Amino acid sequence: MTGEHPNAALVRRLFAAFGRDPKVIAAALSRDVVWRVPGNTVMSGEYRGPREVVEFLRRTGIETNGTYRSRLHAVLANDEWVVAIYRATGSRNGIDLDVDQALVMRVADGRIDDVTAVPLDSAFDAFWA
Repeated sequence: MTGEHPNAALVRRLFAAFGRDPKVIAAALSRDVVWRVPGNTVMSGEYRGPREVVEFLRRTGIETNGTYRSRLHAVLANDEWVVAIYRATGSRNGIDLDVDQALVMRVADGRIDDVTAVPLDSAFDAFWA
């Protein structure tokens, strides 16, 4: 995409690497990254540092027997913030997931420093319960 903000391009690389290349994901994250997932599910919590975040993202595949996918819809970015809206799909414990979600991210020095996952549908909690 011509003229795209570098932080938007960073997040597009992160999504492209999801489920494929943990090294690319780790390289996109700051040393002190914090990734928060709200709620009281098996995936909820705060993940700190690239190693914990990469492991958390890997667990989405483990928990869903490899069915979890995310398809990026839109990225809004400026010098400090990025919001990514995406479609999450997968199957787990006989429940299918097909919802829109958002990630609100702060970027510092060209790396993702802080992420809060924002489920846009209550089906998120039932799926990961």
